[in-house]
Amino acid sequence: MELLKVSSRTDTRRLGKALYQVLKKNGGEAVLQAVGAGAVNQAVKGVAVARGLAAPEGADLKAVPGLTRIEMDGIEKTAVQLHVFWR
Repeated sequence: MELLKVSSRTDTRRLGKALYQVLKKNGGEAVLQAVGAGAVNQAVKGVAVARGLAAPEGADLKAVPGLTRIEMDGIEKTAVQLHVFWR
């Protein structure tokens, strides 16, 4: 399962295309990781873009949110993870 890190400056179209490619290549599972409200917003928009790309193939995406603790610059933070599945 591949981890894609998302920031508040991430381009949602590029993220959606990358997520779509990862899902097709890796058996239909990927994880988006975001820290902060802006990054979570971009991650959700990226899932929406990927879902639009998958729709013509008759596929749908399922996103399951979760929380994890990560270390950034020596500081422990909480990150939102979206586990995305191809169905």
